Amino acid sequence: MRLAGIVVGLLLVALCLVVSVALGKQAISLSEVYRSIFEFNGSREHLIVRTVRVPRALIAMAVGACLAMAGAIMQAVTRNALAGPELFGVNQGAAFLIVIHLYLAGGVSGSSAIAYAFVGAGAAGLTVYLLGTMGANGLTPLKLILAGATINLLLGALTQGILVFDERSLDTMRFWLAGSLTGRSTSLFAEVAPYMLIGIGGALILGRQINLLSLGEETAQGLGLRTGLVKALSLLAVILLAGSSVAIAGPIGFVGLAVPHIVRYLVGQDYRWVLPYSALAGATLLLMADIAARFIVPSQEVSAGVVTAVLGAPFLIYLAQRRA
Repeated sequence: MRLAGIVVGLLLVALCLVVSVALGKQAISLSEVYRSIFEFNGSREHLIVRTVRVPRALIAMAVGACLAMAGAIMQAVTRNALAGPELFGVNQGAAFLIVIHLYLAGGVSGSSAIAYAFVGAGAAGLTVYLLGTMGANGLTPLKLILAGATINLLLGALTQGILVFDERSLDTMRFWLAGSLTGRSTSLFAEVAPYMLIGIGGALILGRQINLLSLGEETAQGLGLRTGLVKALSLLAVILLAGSSVAIAGPIGFVGLAVPHIVRYLVGQDYRWVLPYSALAGATLLLMADIAARFIVPSQEVSAGVVTAVLGAPFLIYLAQRRA
C-alpha cells in the first residue's frame, strides 16, 4: 500500500512538472512542450520551455523535496512538532551569510554562495540546539522554540540592517529573500544539485536510526543506537538540504514545517516512509505554489515563498494551539 502511494506521488510530481512547464503568462500546448524538448527548433516558445520553465520547474521540485525532508528530520531528532528549517533559524542563517558575502564581494558568485549558505545554516542550527540544551531539564521543546525564534529574529534583523545600508544589495536580493524561483541560475543549480542528492540519500539511509532516535535518547541508547553520531549525521543532512535550497531559491518558509505533519498523518511515524513521502509531497507543494504565484496578481508574478507563507501561516497557528 505504501509503495503504491510512492508511485502515486511520483505521478503527481510528474503531472505538476508538466503543468508548471506549460502554464505561464504565455500558455504553451503540451505538444509544443514535447517538441521543444525532443525536436528543438530554436523558436521563441522552445527557448522559453528549455531555458526558463524546465529549469524553474526542476528547481522548485528539488527545493521543495529538500526543505520537506529537512523539516521531517528536525522534528524527529528534536521531538518537537514545531521544528523546521524556517523556524529554527537554519534558513535565515544561510540567508544572512549569503547577504554578508554579497555585501563584501559585491555579488553572489556560484560556489562561494553555496559555501556561505552551508556555514550559515550549520552555525544557526547548532546555536539553536545548544541554546535549547542550556539550563535545568536539558533539551526541551519550549526552550528549542524560544531559542529558534530568538535566533531567527536576530538574524532577520541583521540581514535587513545590512540591506538598508547597501541599496545595491537590496535591489539584487529583495526577490531572492522573498523565496522566489524566478530567473534562477541553471549553473548555480547544477552546482548545488550534488549536495542536494547527497543530503537526500543520506536522509533516506538514516531512516531506521531516526526512527529509534524519535523514541527518545535514553530509549535509543538502550537499543544500542549511537545517538551522538546519528545526531551529527542528521545535522549534516539538514545543513546540506536546507543550505543548498536557500542558496538557489532563498529562504522559502513553511514547506519544512507543514509537509512532515501531513505525511505522518497519511503514513504513520515510520521515518523509512515519512522521508521519501515528504520529498514527494514537498516537491508537489512547491511546484503548485510556484504555478499559483504566476496568476495571483494579473500584472506580475508573486514569489513562491509568499504563497507558501499564506498557506502555511494558518497551519502554524493551528499546530501551535493544538500543542498548547
